[in-house]
Amino acid sequence: MKLVGELVGVFRVAAGPTQAQLAERVGHQVETIASIEQGRRALLPDRAHRLDELLETKGALETAVGNMPEVDLIPAWVEEYLDLEREDLALSWYDNQVLPGLLQTEPYARAVFRNRIPVFAEDEIAIQTTGRLKRQEILHRATPPTISFVVWEPVLMLQLLGGEEHAEQLRHLRACAALPGICLQILPLNSRTHAGLNGPFILLESPDYQHVAYSETQRGSLLVSDPDEVSILARKYAMLRAQALSPEDTVGLSDRLLGEQ
Repeated sequence: MKLVGELVGVFRVAAGPTQAQLAERVGHQVETIASIEQGRRALLPDRAHRLDELLETKGALETAVGNMPEVDLIPAWVEEYLDLEREDLALSWYDNQVLPGLLQTEPYARAVFRNRIPVFAEDEIAIQTTGRLKRQEILHRATPPTISFVVWEPVLMLQLLGGEEHAEQLRHLRACAALPGICLQILPLNSRTHAGLNGPFILLESPDYQHVAYSETQRGSLLVSDPDEVSILARKYAMLRAQALSPEDTVGLSDRLLGEQ
C-alpha cells in the first residue's frame, strides 16, 4: 500500500497538480489524497482508474492496485474504516451481536468495551468509549449521511446493562430512529428467514460513489473493495431489509420492550 501511495505522489508531481488541485479534480478532500500518498489509506480500484486518467499514467496505478497482496489491499485495522465512515454519503449496517456503535449510549459502549477479552484497563475503556461517542457526530451533521440499520432482535434483549440503563438505551435507539436520514429496522426473532447468519457487516458509499464493505471478526477487521464480494454483501443486505420489520413496526417493538404499549 505504501509503494502504491509513493507512485501516486511521483506521478502527481510529474504531471504538475498540487495535492489540493488533484483532490478537486477527483472530487475528494485534500486529506484523502495526502493519506493515499503517505500509504495510510488504500487506493481503491475505481479511484486508481480515475487517477490514471487524470495523471495520464496509462493504467499504471490500476495495474499496481490489482496486483497488491491482499493484506495490503484490504487493510486489517479499524482506522481505515473510520476515515470512510466520517466522509461517506451512505452506510448500510447489519448487526447481530451488539447495537451498532453509532447508536450506543455511553453506558452501553462502556459495557461493550468492559467485556472485551483480553481485558482493557479502565483508562483504555474511557478512551475507546469517548472515541465511539465522537463518531456519532455524523448523525447530527448539517447534511447527515443516509444510514440504514438492520439489527437482529436478540441484540435488543441482551442485558449488558441494568434495568434503567437498559431502558435508557432502548429510548435512545428510538430517538435515533427519528433522526433525519436514518432508517432503523429490527429483524424479529421469530423470522424463519435470515440472510445475515454469517455475521455483521457494513456497506459504505463514498462521496465519489465507490462502494466498499467492512466487517469485524474475532481476530480482526476487513475492508472489502472487491466488487464481487461487495455485491454479495449488498444482496444479503437487500434480503435482510425485506425480512426485517418495517421502521414503524420497529418503533412499536421498541415501545413494547419498554413496556409503553
